Amino acid sequence: MLGVLLLLPIAYLVLVLGRVQAASFAADGAAREAARAFVTAENDSEGEERAVITTELALKDQGFDKEDGSLEVACSRTPCLTPGGRVTVAVRITARFPWLPPGVAGSLHTQVVVSARQIASVDEFREFRN
Repeated sequence: MLGVLLLLPIAYLVLVLGRVQAASFAADGAAREAARAFVTAENDSEGEERAVITTELALKDQGFDKEDGSLEVACSRTPCLTPGGRVTVAVRITARFPWLPPGVAGSLHTQVVVSARQIASVDEFREFRN
C-alpha cells in the first residue's frame, strides 16, 4: 500500500515533466522553423503566413492546440525582408498539467509557460522587392 502511495505522485511528476519537455521541444522547433520560413519567403505577408503555419505544425507535432501557443515576429528593418535585415521570432507555449479538474486547475498554478526565440538574417544578396 505504501508503495502505491509513493508511486502515484512520482508517476504524475514524470507526466508533468514530459509535458513541459514537449512544450520546450515545440517552442524551440517552432521558433527555428518559423524564422527560416519567414526569411525565405518572397514578401512580408507570405513570410507571416509561413511563420504561422510552421508554428501550428510544431505545436500539433507535440500534442498542443494552436490556442496554447503564440507567435511574435519583429524585424530590424522595414519592410522585414530588406537584404541584410534580421527577423526575430518569439514563440510562447502554455503547458497545462494533465488530468486536473477545472476547479483545481483554476485555483492552483497548474501551467508552465515555455518560450523560445530565434533570430534569422535576411540574405544580403537577395533581390529587393517592395
